[in-house]
Amino acid sequence: MKRDKSAVQVASIGFTGKTAQKFFDLLKEGHVRTVLDIRLNNTSQLAGFAKRQDLPYFLEHLCNAAYVEVPELAPEPDLLKRYQGKELTWENFREEYVELLARRRVESNLDIALFQSGCLLCSEHLPHHCHRMFALEYLNKHWNNRFAITHLT
Repeated sequence: MKRDKSAVQVASIGFTGKTAQKFFDLLKEGHVRTVLDIRLNNTSQLAGFAKRQDLPYFLEHLCNAAYVEVPELAPEPDLLKRYQGKELTWENFREEYVELLARRRVESNLDIALFQSGCLLCSEHLPHHCHRMFALEYLNKHWNNRFAITHLT
């Protein structure tokens, strides 16, 4: 398949269910130059090798990639808590998260260049059940479908 040279190449990845070797190999194979951390809680022990304190070092030395936190794309604590507590369905979570992105005006406040060869990072293993997919869809819609999206699994 031929890649559109004008498209902004962007990926997404979750660290859960992956060994460190698999995680960093996927980033290298995906030619990721910047990992964009969109997690609400990136310091938890559950984050293991992907903790905010350690990840910049690993990325630089293993992948020659940079690390950038993008809290504008993280869900609010209450929203995540209500979803995890089963007060919200997945569809309700999606709707409220997209409304949050709109209120934050992320499409105006973030630079599309940040996403070139970037990779959105969250904890969920697969993208179809993670806010990183909704963030990419939202931005792509508002940026005239400029993204060529790859989910690294």
